[in-house]
Amino acid sequence: MEDSAAIAGLLWDTWLPVNVKGLISSALPGGQRDGRRLAVWLAGAHDIGKATPAFACQVDQLADRMRDAGLEMRSAKALGPDRRIAPHGLAGQALLGEWLRERHGWAVKQTGQFTVVVGGHHGVPPEPGQIAALHKHGHLLRSPGASRDVWRRVQGELLDACAEEYRVQDRLDAWRDVRLPQTAQVLLTSLVIVADWIASNADLFPYFPQDAARSGAERVAAAWRGLDLPAPWSPDEPVEDAQQLIASRFGLPEGAKARPVQEAAVELARSMGEPGLMVIEAPMGEGKTEAALAVAEVFAARSGAGGAFFALPTMATGNAMFPRLLDWIARLPSARGAQQSVLLAHSKAALNEDFAELMRDSGQRIVAVDLDAPQAPRWRPRDTKHAARTELVAHAWLRGRKKAMLSSFVAGTIDQLLFAGLKSRHLAMRHLAVVGKVVVIDEAHAYDTYMSVYLDRVLAWLGAYRVPVVILSATLPARRRRELVEAYSGAEIQASDVQPAFEEVAEVTAYPLLTAVGHGRPPVVRSPDASGRGTDVVLERIEDDVDALVGRLAHELEGGGCALVVRNTVKRVLETAKALRRMFGDEHVTVAHSCFIDVDRAAKDADLLKRFGPPGKADGRPAGPHIVVASQVAEQSLDVDFDLLVTDLCPVDLLLQRMGRLHRHMRGAGQQDRPERLRRARCLVTGADWDADVPVPVRGSVAVYGAYTLLRSATALLPHFEQGEARPVRLPDDISPLVQAAYADDADCPDGWADAMADARDRYEQHRADQAERAAVFRLGKVGKAGRPLFGWVAAGVGDADDSLAGRAQVRDSRESLEVVVVQRRDDGTLVTVPWLAPDRRGNPLGGLDLPLDQVPTRQAARAAASCGLRLPIQFSYADVMERAIAELEELYVPAWQVKESQWLSGQLILALDEDCQTHLAGFSLSYSESDGLEVTRA
Repeated sequence: MEDSAAIAGLLWDTWLPVNVKGLISSALPGGQRDGRRLAVWLAGAHDIGKATPAFACQVDQLADRMRDAGLEMRSAKALGPDRRIAPHGLAGQALLGEWLRERHGWAVKQTGQFTVVVGGHHGVPPEPGQIAALHKHGHLLRSPGASRDVWRRVQGELLDACAEEYRVQDRLDAWRDVRLPQTAQVLLTSLVIVADWIASNADLFPYFPQDAARSGAERVAAAWRGLDLPAPWSPDEPVEDAQQLIASRFGLPEGAKARPVQEAAVELARSMGEPGLMVIEAPMGEGKTEAALAVAEVFAARSGAGGAFFALPTMATGNAMFPRLLDWIARLPSARGAQQSVLLAHSKAALNEDFAELMRDSGQRIVAVDLDAPQAPRWRPRDTKHAARTELVAHAWLRGRKKAMLSSFVAGTIDQLLFAGLKSRHLAMRHLAVVGKVVVIDEAHAYDTYMSVYLDRVLAWLGAYRVPVVILSATLPARRRRELVEAYSGAEIQASDVQPAFEEVAEVTAYPLLTAVGHGRPPVVRSPDASGRGTDVVLERIEDDVDALVGRLAHELEGGGCALVVRNTVKRVLETAKALRRMFGDEHVTVAHSCFIDVDRAAKDADLLKRFGPPGKADGRPAGPHIVVASQVAEQSLDVDFDLLVTDLCPVDLLLQRMGRLHRHMRGAGQQDRPERLRRARCLVTGADWDADVPVPVRGSVAVYGAYTLLRSATALLPHFEQGEARPVRLPDDISPLVQAAYADDADCPDGWADAMADARDRYEQHRADQAERAAVFRLGKVGKAGRPLFGWVAAGVGDADDSLAGRAQVRDSRESLEVVVVQRRDDGTLVTVPWLAPDRRGNPLGGLDLPLDQVPTRQAARAAASCGLRLPIQFSYADVMERAIAELEELYVPAWQVKESQWLSGQLILALDEDCQTHLAGFSLSYSESDGLEVTRA
């Protein structure tokens, strides 16, 4: 009890961000002084439920000592399954509530908002039914008979001692009429959980200390030194003007200026009464990421947030963001010379070289502590770019599924944020992790109805917590903009006099656009200028015929140039690439899609950036004709630039994202460094039968996006296709009008399309309603009224939520799919890592390493193999095929790898390719190549 209370005090004093302490203390009459006392007291009392027969009976030897002192109890066997009715958290909640009522005159309805912290300290607040059941089994709290009063006296003595030791005796009367917000209840619970975890660490707090004579204070001080938790980020508000701020934080070259959107975002952040939600809508390439980080610095200083979380749609975009986040942290004056905890948050983060290097170099380990040891030495980065500025630490204690997000700076997938809206065990910890940060949500248009159900609920809680949020999008429908700001602002606006202002948010047509709102306050909009550079894109429909496409590209690229062909399915990517190679040759065609092993996917992204990135940064842009055939992976967060674009018909917001890869940068005056034929930006749209009375998208596109959004996209683009009267799509001017036209509820329909459109819309609305209904099953409830205890907060939840394929499927509307580790089986039966893997950063070979079947592979070989994870395509997501595939994959079960020492391979499904990189699985033929990835055909 002393250890937990002491740690809670240290966490409060040195680790909790200022805004979290303010939220906990907001309803208490003594402010933060009361907040600290309350947190320390609850941490000290949180295990009082262990002083009960239901808990104490578990170890006979120890129970006998208690019986000798008059605390009679039946054996664990005699109590039987009834013991499950009184887990020690729930028992503690009951005992503390009784103590408050009997000793201090509290009413029943007043106690729950405080005692639920004790009841929920193992991750799940009790449900009303559990509380009622415990009341019917009083013998689990105190044995009946003569010893009942002894139990009562001991429990009372412990709680009296806690109240006196942690100085709350004189505060309990003042707290009796407090209505503690549910947000404060969540944060107090999470703080007690963290204190409990630290105090329960036997390395930091040995059960049998060598020097028992040392005081508790000395033990705690030694443990705290050994833990060495980095303090939260604590920035001062930047004093530079917006131009200077952007230039200093992002290293703009001399003479370069911040974009108008960036300047306006910083100025708007400074003008807000208190930080809230800001939505930044601006064209691709306008520097939205830099604007968001600059706003985050202002918001953090004003709100007391202790870090930043950048949420992105995919692992690939998270990996791309992570080094940019590190560079930004290194330039922050507030981080200079301080230790800052950082995290890449997705299931394969350990395979990212930037993060893996941080973990290796952050050499701190949690070990048994020496009471007389000096301050633990800290790692100083060898990278001179960071060395003089900050210490970036992947902290040893802040690792693992439930603690990692507590790091101060995080780049990760949107799933990590959506998990905060999923009823799951230890949800309070996920809330603490995001509440202490400024949250940035990128690519907001990329999330479907299912994900949006969770995102909106998370935004409602973030608004209640007063967490600053920045949302980024190039192509956000106006209706979705309104939904986001309403979710954050809170339900009370629905019946308030500010409601008309929210309706106006959905009517604003300006672009770029900034929308800012505080919790319960009306929104404010700003419409800064674009950067001044625009692109006119000529649209043309072409027939969906591969041979015709090959001939067209041969004509267009006759004088050289780089073309991007975006297909909506991997199957179409591979079919197109094969046909193009027959005409252009293998060396002139590159393939990129989602069905590559992880290490190859990362290499593909790096190669695309290297060859097709911005002038001055890219190296080796092909001079002759070159074609990249890609799936949707080319759509997001890749700063690549092509001379010509061919794309399948897709939702208009995504089509515009694809156009953002066309003439993205200026190449010479008037684009004169591009081939003469390609100096005017052109986008050829295929993937549909354009000659039909109503365009008929190809089946694969309909399966991915649905017919309605595709037809709405075609409708919005129609004026740009019409012969004779067609005009180019002007970027960025036409981005918002096109998106709003495609997603408007009352959009016009071309003549002759009405029946097809109505039928497609019915299916679309039914699908959206189904998504929303299924997502709501495990979605967290709304923020309850102040004073209402969190009883049943995560009732009927999913249990533990984690960043696995199954876990991500809980917050994404995706089929649970199989993920395998790809290795190669030689003709002699031995297994090796695939042979084409490049050496690591230190020059160590990774390809062709032995993976012995009778022992744990070397760490290098095991990690190399794990980097070859592959998510099998949708064919393997159907129940009967999945079961057959799992059964066949489990035939290669290696017992020697299923041990703790084999952390990279333990529990993984292994897909062994033959020497020709082929195999069969569940009735399909699988073929893999470094150039084309996985190809699946019916066997």
